[in-house]
Order: sequence, then structure tokens, then C-alpha cells
Amino acid sequence: MDIAITSGYVVPVDGDPVDGGTVLITDGRIAAVGPASEVAVPEGATVVDASGKWVLPGFVEAHGHIGIDEEGIGWAGDDTNEMTDPNGARMRALDAINPADRGFVDALSGGVTSSVVKPGSGNPIGGQTVAVKCWGRSMEDRLIKHPASVKSALGENPKRVYGTKDKLPSTRQGVAAVIRDAFTKAQDYRAKREDAAGEGKPFDRDNTLEVLVRVLDGELPWCQHTHRADDIHTAIRLSDEFGYRLIVNHCTEGHLLADELAARNIPVITGPLMTSRSKVEVNNKTLANPGILDRAGVKVALTTDHPVVPIEFLVLQAALCVKEGMDPDAAIRALTVNPAEIMGLDDRVGSLRPGLDGDVVVWSGDPLDLRSRAERVFIEGREVYTYDYGARRGTAADAYYREA
Repeated sequence: MDIAITSGYVVPVDGDPVDGGTVLITDGRIAAVGPASEVAVPEGATVVDASGKWVLPGFVEAHGHIGIDEEGIGWAGDDTNEMTDPNGARMRALDAINPADRGFVDALSGGVTSSVVKPGSGNPIGGQTVAVKCWGRSMEDRLIKHPASVKSALGENPKRVYGTKDKLPSTRQGVAAVIRDAFTKAQDYRAKREDAAGEGKPFDRDNTLEVLVRVLDGELPWCQHTHRADDIHTAIRLSDEFGYRLIVNHCTEGHLLADELAARNIPVITGPLMTSRSKVEVNNKTLANPGILDRAGVKVALTTDHPVVPIEFLVLQAALCVKEGMDPDAAIRALTVNPAEIMGLDDRVGSLRPGLDGDVVVWSGDPLDLRSRAERVFIEGREVYTYDYGARRGTAADAYYREA
């Protein structure tokens, strides 16, 4: 099946914009992007006229809890933190996501077509993250990458959770010790496993340590929840000690050490930005942070930390960052190609490039303009969301078969 989105202002992100351009999707993948004169529309293709519209790749939310912290349900829909074990590396966000969470439709309304769902920050080691599409019947239908990374937390959250239980960790040094002990055990486990394999002996596997060995081996990046500058330095210290790939999440005081992060080539997923100063460690929160990091040379992605900020407001955060000095092109990259590259998803999503998934959004205008809205959303070439101006509401396609 061919779909041609024609005559729009096409923003591929990884290339120059094309005014009056065409995006051709064939069998769910982007087949061609360019001026109308260079992209032939196959006979019988479904043509979407995007005259006067902006056409962009679907946005990528690089850090959130959509589907595991469900809206409007309360405790029954909150599966974000398994706060009974400080080391939850064996936990998988994938096993807790409800694809019927209303937040997924909200995501589409904001042009977000992919999300990296992560366990929360209640544990020093929270568990495995997963990258999914924001539409589909089951999580298997939506899956982009599993696991995408391992989530860990420093700072106030884990010390508060376990401190109230009179258990380790109740301090910052305790949180770091839990992480250090876990990786030390994983190193010993890996050595014993290799010895057993070399001698052809049986070996009792440990699901927690197996995951941490994958981090040590560089297969999985380490997504480190951290706000304060001192906690960011602890994150760097631990990653230097054990040699894993570090991604700093939140990075609220990143503007205080942007040069260090850039020099070490450490990527940052920053946000949520449209919040109050809800706890001590975010007292230095500023909307200028993403722009400062970007100008220093840090690869930056934005997050709403949904449902902390509703996921449909991801693009509004970008607009506010532009207001505070971030380059508009950098702000769009922070919603698209940057989160895709940071989380290892750029072979599937993040830009309008031939071979990538046909996740395309037709906007009424510049998405950084508050007045613009996502009018038509395509995931893998299927139109999954349409805004009806007459009804003043958007409608998502039904992912479930229902007999007439």
C-alpha cells in the first residue's frame, strides 16, 4: 500500500526542509522524501493533500511512564515502582503497560508517536525500559525495542522510599553503595559464568545479574535519574568506575556543568519543564537549561516525564525552551532525531528518511507555534489519529476488531 503526503512544508529533521514536498510511504516504511518533481507518486496511491501544512516525523518521548502510571485510575493503575527491592534490574516495564491507557491517545494528539516507557525512580535500580509506538492492539504490536535501557535513580526519591522503611538506602551514600554493590556482584557473576561455560559445567542463572552484565558489556545503556549537580557527578563517577554507557535523565542542574557533559559526550534527556519546584533538588530548575546544554555541544532530548506533565504538551515544552533561548531547529531535534539516537531507535524512528517507519504527522502550521495542532497522525503508514475541527476533538483509530 502506498500513501503520498503531498504539497506540504516537509521537515525531514536530518535534512533541509522542502517547501511543497512529498513524503511517500510504502508498506509502512518511508520510501522517498523530496520535492514533488523528484518523488513519483505511484498509480493508485492514497494521496493526502498537505497544502499549507507542516509535515514532520512523529515525536519521540524518551522518558515517561505512559501505560504504567495510568490516568484517572489511581493506585489500581500505578505499576511504576516495585518498591520492595532496591535492585529491580529484573523488573520490566513491558510487563506492566496497559495499551488502553488514555494517555496514548493524548500522545497522538500532541504528535507523539513513540515513547520510551521506564520504571519509576523509587529504587536505586528500577528495571528495564521499553520503546513502544503509541498505537496498536498489544504491546507486541507496538514494540520498537526491548529492553531499551536500564533505569536507575540517585538523589531524593530512593533515599526517601527506603529511609521511611528503615532499610538501606536512606542516604545518598547508601544509594550509590547499592548500585556499586550490584555491579560488583555482576562482575563476579560474569566471571563465574564464563568459567562455567569454559569448563562445560552447569550454571545457575540470576535474572537480576544477567541484566546488569548486559549493561557492563555495553549492550544496554544506563538511564540515570538525577537532578542536582552533585548527583550528576556521582552518576559520572559510577559510570567511570564500571565503564557503562551513561544517559543522564532529568539533569535539572545540567546547566551548571554543561561543559563537562559535552566533553564526556554524555547525552541528556531533560525535563519535565512545566512544573513547580516540587522538591529541594529541583530548586534550580530553569527553562533555559536545554538551550544551554545544546549550545555547549550536549545531545539533548526533552521529556514530559508523563504523567508529571501530560505527554501531549511535549512540543509546548520545546516552544518554551525556544522562548528562553534554545535554537528552534535544536528544539525540534530534541523531540525527534536526538531522542531516537540517544535511545538507539534511529534505525526505526526520529526523522523522515527512506527506510524508516512511516510515522508522520501533518500539522496545521509550525508545531512550535502554540496555535498549531496535529491534524493527522500516521504510524507505519496507517492513519491512527485525525482531528475534526467541526467536532473540536480528535479521534484515534480503533486497534481492536469488533464484529459489526
